[in-house]
Amino acid sequence: MKKEELGKLILASQETMYRVAKTLLYSDADCADAIQEAIVKAFSKLHTLQQDQYAKTWLIKILMNECYSIMRKEKRMVSLEDYNQKISSEGAVEKSDYSELYEAIYRLPEQTKAAVTLYYLEGYSVKEIAGILDCSESAVKNRLLRARNQLKKELEGGQFVWN
Repeated sequence: MKKEELGKLILASQETMYRVAKTLLYSDADCADAIQEAIVKAFSKLHTLQQDQYAKTWLIKILMNECYSIMRKEKRMVSLEDYNQKISSEGAVEKSDYSELYEAIYRLPEQTKAAVTLYYLEGYSVKEIAGILDCSESAVKNRLLRARNQLKKELEGGQFVWN
């Protein structure tokens, strides 16, 4: 793959990259940092891409690694209660931008959250997700099942009804 093709892939994948980063980091500033670092690394490590057909999966994996790196550096696991207190003290900043479903997804464990985002929001197959997360396909299926069950429990009382 040439650098021009990678640039086109990045432009075509902007929304996907943002959603994946947002699922893991929550802060828009951290998302922007992770995306920027992932793009820089993708260009510098382009020679490591072995098959062009997996370029998007490769790019998302780089992004997720950057997100995890930011999380490790800043040790930022902000609880929902802390977030809500911050919002109420600063006014209703961005609160309306997050649906009940998104908040429930954010409360999932990291690996489960990543599997849900990649499968349901981005349309990756179980096999592709297993490659991105470096786990087995059965582990991905189990994470998706646990996520569905947890989300169902949390959202049954709200406006979302799962059949």
